[in-house]
This record gives sequence, C-alpha cells and structure tokens, in this order.
Amino acid sequence: MKIKEVRATVHRLPIYLPGFAEPTEHRHHVFCEVETDEGHVGYGMTARFLTRAVANVLTNDIRPAVRDMDPRDFEAVHDRIGRVVSERGLMTGVNLAAVSCLDIALWDLMGKAAGRTVAQLLGGHRDFATVYLTYGFGNYDREQLAALALEQIAAGHRRLKMLVGVPGLGWREDAARVRHVRDAIGESVELALDANENYSASDALQLCRAVEDCGIAWLEDPVHNNDVRHLRHLRRHTAIPLAAGQMDGQAARFRQYLENDAIDILLPNPMFNGGITETRRVACLAQVYEKPLSDAGGATYFSLHHVAAFRNGTHVECHFKSRFMEENLFIAAPTPHDGTLRVPDAPGFGLTINRDMLKDSEVTD
Repeated sequence: MKIKEVRATVHRLPIYLPGFAEPTEHRHHVFCEVETDEGHVGYGMTARFLTRAVANVLTNDIRPAVRDMDPRDFEAVHDRIGRVVSERGLMTGVNLAAVSCLDIALWDLMGKAAGRTVAQLLGGHRDFATVYLTYGFGNYDREQLAALALEQIAAGHRRLKMLVGVPGLGWREDAARVRHVRDAIGESVELALDANENYSASDALQLCRAVEDCGIAWLEDPVHNNDVRHLRHLRRHTAIPLAAGQMDGQAARFRQYLENDAIDILLPNPMFNGGITETRRVACLAQVYEKPLSDAGGATYFSLHHVAAFRNGTHVECHFKSRFMEENLFIAAPTPHDGTLRVPDAPGFGLTINRDMLKDSEVTD
C-alpha cells in the first residue's frame, strides 16, 4: 500500500450555542484526505489557527515528501516529514498542525487496511469512553449557566465542564459562577473547570481557594502558558487536581510536567500535538507515571479512540462549540448516551464524511 495523493482544504464552520439563534462565532478547520494506490482514503483534521498556511504546508511540502511511502510505516513517514518541516528541536505552530492533520489520516488508513478501529490498533482496552460535556461559556450569565447545566443533566450527562478565566470577569466573578452552578446541580454531578491559560499564578491560586470546597473534578490549563513552575506551585497549594496539554501536548512537554510533579491529568489532543502517533507516546508516558489519560480541545471523534484504547483512559470531551461541526461534518456519527460515547464499528475512525457540508464550508479565496 502506497500513498498516492494528499489533499488539504480549509473550511469555515459556524459555532452554535444553545439559546442563541445565530452563530456566536465561526471557526476554521483544515481537512486532509490521504489516498493510497489500493483505493483507501484516510481523513485527518486540525483546527483554528493559520489554517491557510497549514493547508499549504500539507499540499506543497508534505505531499511530495510522503508520496509512494507506505502509510503503515508511520515511523519512517515521521522521520521524513520531520526533516522537511523542522530542522531541529520540537515542532510548533503551523508545522506541528500540518503533521497532526496528516498523522490522523494515516491512522485512519491503517485501521481501514487492517479492518480494525484505531482504538483497537492502539490497544483495544474498551470500545467506549465516558463523556464530559464542556458547556459553560462566558456567553451565559449565572442563571443561564445553572439552567443549562440542569438541562444537560436531564439529558443524561453526569460530568460537566465550565470556563473560568473569562476575559473581563475576574476570578471573583468566576468563583461566584462556579458556586452558583454547584448549588444548582448538587454534589453528585462532576464539575470541572477550564481557564484556557488565562490566569496569572496568583489569580489561579485565589480561584482555587475560593472554590476548593465545591468538589471540583479538575482545573484545566490554569496559568499563562502552562508555566511548569507556576503549575507546580499551584498544585502544592490546592487540593483541586490540575490538568493540561491540549494545545502543547507533545510527549516532551508532558515529561516536563510529570518530572516536576506539576499536573494530575494528561489531556493530549491529536489535532494539535502531532497526531495519534504522538498521543500514543503521551499515553504510554501517562501509564508509566500512573496518571489518568483524557482529552480536551474539541477533537471528540479522534480522541475517543485513544481514551478508549488505554487502560488509564478516562473521559472524552464533548464540546458544545464543536458539536455542530462534528455532528454535521460526519454522517451518522455516534452521540453520547447516558454519559457514554461508543467507538464506531467501522474500521479506522469509523467516520463517513458529509461531502455536501465539506463543499459548502470550503474557503476558496
């Protein structure tokens, strides 16, 4: 089996949130198709940042480098493209996003060629993952957050995540919003928080002290740039578990976190960290350090496979801001039921592309 074509396109997709008739924003994604001489087609995706540049790298630099290579030789593929997109050191930015997009497509191909799901190729621990729902955004006030949380609980969700570090609010208002939601949902529902790296070290500590009695499942990306020193200090001064890794989740970065005892939960996202190949390295590192493996960042149907595959896998994120895109770009994609998302039976990632939506959303200018 040999790679014969790599196609990359940019797509602009609306973000719909409950309670809003119009999209609250639009986001850009890069969609990649890798086709082999045997007729298999693998799909990959990356998101949001400098997407035209990412598509250009895939088309003009990576495509000629990998043509006629066997996609199952993913170590050889990574060695070759590593020499093309990064002269030395860790890849970042556009380079890393392009590699992530391609690598996801390679694992889709490998699964299709083998007749197995990516979760099975990675280890096959389970064919499902429990779900946490990222629902609580700055678009909502306290009452709306509480009401929406109760709606999701009624729909079967038992794990919710809301944003803190919302620009313009400050940690005191964040704490008040968290307490309001906790009072509304009771103690039996898990509630996690995500600061998106928006707090200073001191504000993150203040927030933790203010909500520590609220039974917070974890606080994600609490400090600017996920500074390892500040994460380590925060972890020593709060009982709230800390999580990180969706945007700079390479194995080398997680090694720094773990060697400094700075986080409790690993959250790699294959759309940003180098793909499934790199996420597999992170998963093995998590096992060595006996840490739970989850995900974050809106890659539900790709991350589902690594969370299900490994014994230390816990929850997969379902994100309100990705839900419309994912449920419409993929035909008959699985949906959560009673807090669980099942791995599709079809090989690879088990996804069928909605070609009409792909065409309608493509950015051509």
